[in-house]
Amino acid sequence: MAKVSKNARVAQRAANAGSGRNFVKVVKSIKDPKTGKYTYKEQMIHKDKVKEFFADAK
Repeated sequence: MAKVSKNARVAQRAANAGSGRNFVKVVKSIKDPKTGKYTYKEQMIHKDKVKEFFADAK
């Protein structure tokens, strides 16, 4: 197996810059007003939108 040059690895990192590392899984618990039971809303969102997700009343 051939050795990978350092420059090739740097180029590969730049190519992966828009990868999924900018996304996170968030879970919000929502209480039903009639029964009092909780349901959970799971979603994969961009890490910059997390505060907006939890600020939403729904």
